[in-house]
Amino acid sequence: MWSWKAALSLGTVANLLGLVNGVTVYYIPGQAPLSAATASAATYTGAAAYNPTVLTPPPVPTDLPKSFTLQLVNGGTAGASIPVPGRFFGFSIEMSVVNQVLGKNASFIQVPFLNLMGNLAQRSGGVQVRVGGNTQETAVLVDSTPDGRILEKNLTGVTNPTQTPPLIFTPEFLYLMSNISSLVNVHWHIGVPFFNVPNFNLDIAVKGRQILGDRLIGIQVANEPDLYVNHLHRPQGYNEFNYADEFGELVQAMSSDPNEAENMNILIGPNIATEWTPEQVWNTGFVDRFSSNLAFLAVERYPSDNCFAQFGVGVQRNPQDVFPTYLTHAAGQGIVSSYLNSTAFAQTKGKPFMMFETNTASCGGFPGVSDSFGAALWGLDYAMTMAYSNFSGALFHVGGQNVFYNPFTPPPTNQSDFHQWTIGPIYYSALVVAEAIGSSNNSQVLDLQANGANQFTPAYSIYEGGNPVRVLLINFNSDPSGNSDVTASIAIGGGQTGQPSSTPASVKVKYLRADSIAQKANLTWANQTFGDHFASDGRPMGTEEIVTVPCDQNAGVCNIVVFAPSAALVFLSDSAMTENDGAPATTYATTARTKLFNTVTIDPAVVSTSNGHKGLTQLGSTSKGSVSGATGLKAHIPGLSVVFSMVLGAIIILGRKW
Repeated sequence: MWSWKAALSLGTVANLLGLVNGVTVYYIPGQAPLSAATASAATYTGAAAYNPTVLTPPPVPTDLPKSFTLQLVNGGTAGASIPVPGRFFGFSIEMSVVNQVLGKNASFIQVPFLNLMGNLAQRSGGVQVRVGGNTQETAVLVDSTPDGRILEKNLTGVTNPTQTPPLIFTPEFLYLMSNISSLVNVHWHIGVPFFNVPNFNLDIAVKGRQILGDRLIGIQVANEPDLYVNHLHRPQGYNEFNYADEFGELVQAMSSDPNEAENMNILIGPNIATEWTPEQVWNTGFVDRFSSNLAFLAVERYPSDNCFAQFGVGVQRNPQDVFPTYLTHAAGQGIVSSYLNSTAFAQTKGKPFMMFETNTASCGGFPGVSDSFGAALWGLDYAMTMAYSNFSGALFHVGGQNVFYNPFTPPPTNQSDFHQWTIGPIYYSALVVAEAIGSSNNSQVLDLQANGANQFTPAYSIYEGGNPVRVLLINFNSDPSGNSDVTASIAIGGGQTGQPSSTPASVKVKYLRADSIAQKANLTWANQTFGDHFASDGRPMGTEEIVTVPCDQNAGVCNIVVFAPSAALVFLSDSAMTENDGAPATTYATTARTKLFNTVTIDPAVVSTSNGHKGLTQLGSTSKGSVSGATGLKAHIPGLSVVFSMVLGAIIILGRKW
C-alpha cells in the first residue's frame, strides 16, 4: 500500500488535456409556460433551473388577526420535541450529478459548494449530505473509466419508466467526498445497489468505509422499494415482507465480508415513499429483526408531483392553482401527520427517524412555486414542523439543470466561463433552520399554535436546557402595503405562569425577506443575499443586518413585527446568538478558468468560480420521474488549465490513499 498527497496552494496550475463533454438541458418536456408568467417567461425555452415564470400571489385572508401574544416559560415545556441535532437540515444529491455539484474529481472541488456547506456548518456545527437516489441502485464501482472521469452514465441502458440511466463510478468519486470533509464538517450517507438480489455489489460500502472513515454515517438499503413494482424492478406482488427478507440477505452478505464489520450497524431503512405505509413495514418485525444493523429509520416524501408535464402521466396540475397550497402552515402539517405514529415508534426503539429525500414536488417541482420565496417559507416551516414532530433530520433533494426546486445549481458547462452558481430559495430555508436550531445538539422545538393556530402566521419556540432561547415567526401573506404585517408580543414568565417575568430589555432579530411571496431571486437573510441566477460563489453578499428591538419591561413583552411576507428569528439573549456564530466562517475563493483564448474580460470579483469543461456527460436529474431529453455535446480543445486558489493564501492538502 502506498499513498500520495497533492498540495493545492495559491497559484497552483494543473494542465488538463482532453475532450469537452457537456450539455445544456433546455426544458422539461411538456412543460408549457403559464398564462400567469411574465412576458419573458412566455417564450422561455431554457433550463428549468433558470425559468423566469412568476406567479400571482394569492389574496390575503380578510380575517387575519394582526397581533397576538406568545407566552413562554422557563424550566421546561410540555410538548416540546426530542433534542434535535444541529445538522438537522441537510441535502440529498442525486448520484448522477455529483461531478457537477461536488467537483470534477478529488483535486477539483467545486468551491461554491464548499462555501455553501461552510455557511451552514458555521451555524449548526456540521452538515449531512446523502449521495444517492434512483441512480444508486445500478451504480457499479470500477477502477477507472476510459476517459478518466469519475462518473459515467449509460444513456442507452435506460429500461425503466423513471428513465434512470445506469452509472459507473471510480474510487475518485469517494475521494472527492473525503476531501470535501477535510475542509468542511460534512458527513455522508451513501447507498448500496439493491436491484440484483441476492448478488449484491458491496464495493461502494467497502471503499466508502476505507476512504470516508467515520465521515460515513449511513448506508441506505433500497431507494423507495415500495415503488419497485411500478418501476418494473420487482414482480407483481412484491411487498414489505419481501423487502424485509431481502434486507436480511444483504445483512448476511455483509456479515460474510470482514471489510463490512463497521458498516453493518449504520444501515438505513425502509426508505419508502407512498405505496406502503410505515406501519406496514413495522408490522413485519423489521426494526426488532435488524435493530443492531439500523442506524436510522427513514422515509421519502414529496407533497405533490409535476409528472404530467414531464411524462404525460398522472394528474395535470397548474402551478398557479397549487401555489396557495404551499403558503400555509397546514402544508407541512399535512405531510408530517402520516408519520407521527412512526416518530413515536422510533423513540421506543431508540432509533432516529429521518426524512431522507424531499422537496416541493417530484418530477422536478413547479415553475414559479418551487423557485419562489414562497418555497423558502414553505421549506422553513416544513422543516421546523418535522423537528417539532420528532424527526431527527430532513434532506432536501438536489438534481440537475432540469428541476425547479434545487437549493443550489452550478451553471451549465457551456456557460461556466462567465456564469456562477444559482442559489435557490430552499438554501435560504436551510440557513434559517441552522440558526434557529443552533449547534448545541440539545435544542427542543415547540409549535406554539400562534395567533389562535392561524395557518398563515405559525411560530416556534426553541428551548435549550428547558429554557426558551429563540423564537421563529413566519408570515405567509404577501402584501406590499404593510396592512398584513403582524406583531407578535413575546413574554417570558410573568402573567399567569407563576414565574417572575424574565423578559429581556431587548432582543435581536434577523429577517428572511422578499418583496413578494412570488419573488424568485435576490432574497435576503439578515440583509445578505446570494443574488440572482448565475450570481453566487456560495458566499453571502452584502452587510449583515441584525435588528435590535427594545422590549417593554413594564408590560413584560417584546413586540416583533413580522412583515408580509417574511420570517423573523428572534434571539432572546446575546448568548443565544453567539452560540450560532460558531468559529469564524472559512470560505474559499477561486480564480478557476477553463478557457485561455477567445475570452471576454470579466471582473474577477464578479466571476469567481467555474466548473470547467471536462467531466460532465449530462446535466439533468434522475430523481423519481425526472429525466433530461438532452443529448451529449462533444468538442475538442487543445488544452485546459485550471488555477485554483484559496483566500489568505491557505495551502490545502488533499490526501489520497490507494
